[in-house]
Amino acid sequence: MEVGKFIITPDCSIREAIRQLDQTAKKILVVEEDHKLAGVLTDGDIRRWILKNKDISMPVRLIMNTSPIVIKKEKSHLALEIMREKQIEGLPLVNDNNQVTDILFWNELSSHDPECPKPTATPVVIMAGGKGSRLYPYTKIIPKPLIPIGDTPIVERIMNQMMEYGFHEFYLTINYKKELIKAYFNDDHGYHLHLIEEDEPLGTAGSLQLAKKVLTGSFLVSNCDILVDVNYTKLLMHHKAHKNKITLVTAMKSYEIPYGVVNLGENGSIDALMEKPRYELLVSTGLYVLEEEILKYIPSDQYFDMTDLIRKCLKHGEQVGAYPVMDSAWLDMGEFSEMKKMAERMKL
Repeated sequence: MEVGKFIITPDCSIREAIRQLDQTAKKILVVEEDHKLAGVLTDGDIRRWILKNKDISMPVRLIMNTSPIVIKKEKSHLALEIMREKQIEGLPLVNDNNQVTDILFWNELSSHDPECPKPTATPVVIMAGGKGSRLYPYTKIIPKPLIPIGDTPIVERIMNQMMEYGFHEFYLTINYKKELIKAYFNDDHGYHLHLIEEDEPLGTAGSLQLAKKVLTGSFLVSNCDILVDVNYTKLLMHHKAHKNKITLVTAMKSYEIPYGVVNLGENGSIDALMEKPRYELLVSTGLYVLEEEILKYIPSDQYFDMTDLIRKCLKHGEQVGAYPVMDSAWLDMGEFSEMKKMAERMKL
């Protein structure tokens, strides 16, 4: 492994660290000073900083872990055991001079999550009733949830990913080409799956009303065309710890304006000129955690999107929070170009 791409300095900006995490598609970077280990930085460190609404142009030395867990080569056979015990996903390998020679990653050593989560009864609702118009003409023939990524339909990949974290109770809302979806899952695929049929399209939140009798406590909602590389157990714990009624999993998108941007003052005078400014935005990935109490805001038998529900909750003073992840952790197959990227990122 080329360790250099995981190494940053303490003066590296958090913004640049985010960019490097996205490039590596991992969740940990090593911080070195004078070619020796000074700390580690994880996506969780960055998440906590973002949730405090802090400036990401600040140096990583403000948020890095200066007492990281490390391992030496002669003990590397214990790496999985250490990562499971400490609930971490990456472990720097250091020599006697405290120099990083490698990084051991859980997902490269084992196919299972380091926390070995227990099964949970928390329901998962997958919204699969839309027409998938952005993927036309594919979706003229096959419903979006059954479009394969590699040799497995996207909706199965979502369920398989969540099952690794102990989720097993799935509810699939269907409308467009629902007979094909029903026929596909009529065979035993090993899922505890309930199909919820919409007579008419109800949007990305409206069909939750059809399942309100079985959605108790906290539950997850996912669009059927996304994969988010997130620890679902920690996501649920974050949601409950912050007492949110809705938690949106958000990805940080960075956009650079390829021009000089002018700020105007009074009477058309120029106050400032910014050359190719860069902006960071948190965008909704289409993955949510909800509480059953907010179902009362969803009208019956009426088209209603998740954005409508969020606005209504905010209007009524409900607690709505975010759970930021790196952009590289979010795979969206909503468009043709993104389907190819998803397959490439998954090495299919």
